[in-house]
Amino acid sequence: MNFKLLSLAVSGILTVGVAASAAAVVTTSPVRSSTDLREFNSVHGQGAIAQNVEEQTNIRVYEKASPAVVTVDTDRSNGSGTIISPDGMVLTNAHVVSAGGTVNIILSDGRKLVGDVVGFGEEGLDLAVVKIRGQNNLPTIPLARPGSVKVGQQAFAIGNPFGKFQGTFTVGIVSRIDLSRGLIQTDAAINPGNSGGPLLNSSGELIGVNTSIFTRGQGGGNIGIGFAISADKVPAFLTAVREGRAPRVAQARSPFGNTSPEKLALNGPAISGKLTDKSNILPADNSFFDLYSFEGKAGQEITIEMKSEEIDPYLILLGPNQRGIAQDDDGAGSKNARITVRLPADGTYTLVANSYEASESGAYTLELKASATEPSRAILQEEGALVTGGPVLPSDNSLYREYTFEGRAGQSVAISLESTDFEPYVAIIGPNDRLLAQNDEGSDSAKNAFLSVTLPATGRYRVIVNAYDASGRGRYTLTVR
Repeated sequence: MNFKLLSLAVSGILTVGVAASAAAVVTTSPVRSSTDLREFNSVHGQGAIAQNVEEQTNIRVYEKASPAVVTVDTDRSNGSGTIISPDGMVLTNAHVVSAGGTVNIILSDGRKLVGDVVGFGEEGLDLAVVKIRGQNNLPTIPLARPGSVKVGQQAFAIGNPFGKFQGTFTVGIVSRIDLSRGLIQTDAAINPGNSGGPLLNSSGELIGVNTSIFTRGQGGGNIGIGFAISADKVPAFLTAVREGRAPRVAQARSPFGNTSPEKLALNGPAISGKLTDKSNILPADNSFFDLYSFEGKAGQEITIEMKSEEIDPYLILLGPNQRGIAQDDDGAGSKNARITVRLPADGTYTLVANSYEASESGAYTLELKASATEPSRAILQEEGALVTGGPVLPSDNSLYREYTFEGRAGQSVAISLESTDFEPYVAIIGPNDRLLAQNDEGSDSAKNAFLSVTLPATGRYRVIVNAYDASGRGRYTLTVR
């Protein structure tokens, strides 16, 4: 999920949606023991827990709101949600539950309950309500008074980032309010898996539903620009749900509206384009973009270059299922953009020819070069099985296996993990033991995962074969090309 607008959903770059992530295993030095408990008590006494008003506010908001924040887990996606009624109405993002399948709600106390989607937002409103079966007297979070949110006020987010860390609490401010789109911008850390979770004020009231983040570079993580759907849009939606007027089926959405991509030929001549105020607009930053598509083959290495003397080009490449594959700003030198990547699957790829800044206008050229369509040589190909008794990740007790290969700096590799028995998760770790990339869904219709990565250094790389959760068991095939 390495792209300018980070998707936390199964599809669509305008939403912050969801992929399972590997848990980092961290070892620490043992704490020095002491026979004198007075030293421990002096450091960890009650006064040290809440040293100032800000800390007291943080603690109070978390203790008040967190019991009503849940994980929303489906067969194909994972997000967060807010209990808004004692009988188990859960508010979340539509993109978290729109792929269908059984919806499981995991409460803050660890209970796992089944829910039913009872309504979706209309006209692009990325909201849904899930009703937990057979519950009463659940904790809830109230809505803030309409129009009460102000730029500069404190903002608090609670959710399940990366589908692994339920109950994570982050703090920031309201950075900006976009009245035209009904969005609240915040610097409170929001990451994949926070989709649908609450953005709160200092009274523990819901001011927004976290839905997307803006990010740059290959890391694909939070850089302090997140977006939440304003709670002002929630009451009318809830009324429609309660009165039975809300759609019971997810409304078809495209991350690019009604825009039809222009076909781009492999190894054809460079084409010319121009971004103007008549071009399409990415809502998160108001930058202009043109849309292209091409047919690619698994293992095929491609290079895309976007050059201009009038704008700062920015490229975003999406895979056949609209998940981010790669992005680049200045990879071709000067302000020009270049993506070199090995394609992970057969299918139609989408290319966003974009500008780095909002409202940049100017001409550009775009060129797509591709290697032969034959599959490239496999660096690593393994068949194995995750079985009871094997090694597990301490964070969630999910089974994993580890493989290694030798890579060189600048080498592009495509990693695929396929299984018909469990939902796979795959990650790659570099020679410096840093996590480079991760993914848990290679397509929306099959249990597989893929990654496409340009290796940053020469050395030994580790590939982690993992299951989405602790229940994952069965056979798999791992291929690194």
